[in-house]
Amino acid sequence: MSAPRWLRPIGLRLLFLFVVFLLADVGLAPLAALAARNPITGLLVGFAIAAAALFLYVRLVRWLEQRPVTELSSWRGALHGLWIGSALFAAVMLLIVASNGWRFTGYGSIADMIATFGLMAGIATLEELLFRGVLFRIGEEWAGTVLALVVSAALFGGLHLLNPAATLWGALAIAVEAGVLLGAAYVLFRNLWVPIGLHLGWNFVESGIFGATTSGSDGTVGGLLTGVPHGSAILSGGGFGPEASIYAVLVGLVASYFLLRTARRRGLVHRASWR
Repeated sequence: MSAPRWLRPIGLRLLFLFVVFLLADVGLAPLAALAARNPITGLLVGFAIAAAALFLYVRLVRWLEQRPVTELSSWRGALHGLWIGSALFAAVMLLIVASNGWRFTGYGSIADMIATFGLMAGIATLEELLFRGVLFRIGEEWAGTVLALVVSAALFGGLHLLNPAATLWGALAIAVEAGVLLGAAYVLFRNLWVPIGLHLGWNFVESGIFGATTSGSDGTVGGLLTGVPHGSAILSGGGFGPEASIYAVLVGLVASYFLLRTARRRGLVHRASWR
């Protein structure tokens, strides 16, 4: 059965899907955090939430747009994204540590690391379907790549103002280093699995390996190591976490530049349809 005609215009389609996945994110993310208190439930619930969100996305897009959901056709893209995100955040932490912006205080546990992986799998999937699968992808159809990238990145950063230790600088940093980077990954690969994997790899290394606070959130489980920021917040990220470090912004911007430059050379940067 196809969607009613009144729901097919691009603006209504975007609004409908955005509201559905925003509600899913708001409703399911706390459940993932609650389940992550135990490594087994954390892993199971995190992956179940991811699977349910992907199923919902496929069904709704097929219903509304009457097409195969090609942006989720190859799950191997998640592996590419996972190693890219892991490598990029490892580089961020290396720079912070080299600048004496981080002090290691000891070891966490493998159980915490596993629970964090499950939590981040659920959150990364929910947020990427909302911001890249819905907001950026549909927005790009009308507004073109550049404007869709700016708007989706700004709203992605703004969402993180809701976190307990949020700061305006932290939200701006998230918009620039992550919002643009994740959008750029989708532009180049045209596969939602890549930003999902990149988002997961970035967050997992941050919290699951280094035990750092993620985006000013108090729901971080912990990781293999423990540590605290040290010295200037502009270098360490302070209470918001390493993502508010200038190093994270620079690493994200450099990676985004190369992704977007490659996409442009391949003709994957689209102009606005109204132009």
